Amino acid sequence: MAKDPTKRFSDRVENYVKFRPSYPKKLIDHLRKKKIIKMDQNIADIGSGTGIFSKLLLTTNNRIFAVEPNEDMRKAAEKYLHNKPNFNSIDGSAEETTLKENSIDIITAAQSFHWFDLEKTKKEFLRILKPKGSIVLIWNVRKSKGSPFSVEYDKLLKFHIPEYLQVSHRNIDLKRVSNFTGPNDIQKFTCQNIQIFDFEGIKGRLQSSSYTPTEEQAEYSILMKDLEEIYNKFQIDGKVQLMYDCEMYFGQLIN
Repeated sequence: MAKDPTKRFSDRVENYVKFRPSYPKKLIDHLRKKKIIKMDQNIADIGSGTGIFSKLLLTTNNRIFAVEPNEDMRKAAEKYLHNKPNFNSIDGSAEETTLKENSIDIITAAQSFHWFDLEKTKKEFLRILKPKGSIVLIWNVRKSKGSPFSVEYDKLLKFHIPEYLQVSHRNIDLKRVSNFTGPNDIQKFTCQNIQIFDFEGIKGRLQSSSYTPTEEQAEYSILMKDLEEIYNKFQIDGKVQLMYDCEMYFGQLIN
């Protein structure tokens, strides 16, 4: 049975908080340049998880409504951002945000859009967005090439985790986004992102993914043994790198 997307990360919150990549400030700078982000706005961060992108949005001094259905992740975000006056934690989902009609200037979804029921989500987004409101979709797309470690890490996932390719967001592209938003001028912006890890860090990063076996599963020990082997082979001064293309799609939502 397929795992409920809203519960996929419940047993991985600690690793998610510690080891998932953040998002470059260049995203905010570009949205300001394109006059998407302005002053005195309501921004709904949908599928906000542990608040990684919400934290970056809070630097705009706008009101952020972090909508997250997973209780464990939502509580982690509340603990992380409770002292930010513009942060509002919402128990809701992309399909049922609980937000007021025509109340939101910008909808963002960072690393979450591929989990949504798109038909229900579009109706809900159109309901809560103000006229001419914007939608912004973001993914950190890990590079499977670029360094020997990146190549071997990707091979490791494909060999040990059949689900890896099934739940990956790598099948999202401009065409698929445009199919959701409607016939409109959807723009794409890409910048680079990087994480540097010791072994405990790269182990935690792998464990933060929803498709990774847990410690109770038989495959776990073999996976971690092979991870340590490629880490030892490619580490430099005790460190390895994961590199990402941070991809952002933005524009308006058309009925």
